[in-house]
Parts: sequence; C-alpha cells; structure tokens
Amino acid sequence: MTLRYLLDTGVVSSPASKAPNPEILRRLEAHAHECAIAAPVWHELTFGWRRLPAGKRKDALEAYLREVVQASFPILPYDEAAASWHGAERARLEASGRPAPYADGQIAAVAYANGLVLVTLNTADFARFKDVELQDWSRRRARG
Repeated sequence: MTLRYLLDTGVVSSPASKAPNPEILRRLEAHAHECAIAAPVWHELTFGWRRLPAGKRKDALEAYLREVVQASFPILPYDEAAASWHGAERARLEASGRPAPYADGQIAAVAYANGLVLVTLNTADFARFKDVELQDWSRRRARG
C-alpha cells in the first residue's frame, strides 16, 4: 500500500511508554502499512535508547525498536529534495524571527519531500512549517 503518514518521535515512542496512549495504539494498528519514519526520527529513537543505563528497560526498548519499529516502518532518508526544502524553510523562518529546531525542520522536510502527513504530538512546534499537513493521533477522531 502507498505511504500516507510520517510518524514523529513521540508517536513512535508512545507504544513503548509506561502508559501508552490508546488512541495512538488504535491508529497505529489501523494505519501501520501506510506509515514511515524519517531518518532523523530513527536517530532520536536510537540515541534515547543508547543513553539509557543497562537494564530491563533498555533491553525492552531495544527489542521494540528492532523488532517493531525497524521491522514495520520504512526509514526515509533526509535527501537532496528534503535538504533543499529545509534550507528554504529555515531561511524563511529565521527571517521572520521564528527559527525552528533543526531536527524538527529535517523531519518536516522529509514529510514535505515525500508528500506525507506528519503525525506528531507536537503540532504547535511543526505548525510554523509551510505546506506540511499535520495530524495529532493522541486525540480521538470520528474517522482515520
């Protein structure tokens, strides 16, 4: 099936949290075959896992990342098209006095370059980017 959604770090992390959001779980299950993650999201996930102290939590998170995330979702690169869009957006935002975090810009750029809806728990952080459709799967919706 065709990809429709790019998942942000918080969405991918939710199922592995101590209190997973049931709406996110429902929507991930319903749309798993239409989802991908960006290489910068994979970086954030693996960085977070690798900096944990040795123990059960770290082992469980590694298993989740390898056996669920990496096995289920294509990891899309931050490529030339994404970098070009990101450069233009970053310049526009800085000129307007509203710079955005670099990693957020990379993630938004991958969504834009691939024509995907960015699914995030932080819609306010990503709303500053032009032409990137956002969805927050933590809130119940009538459909989708």
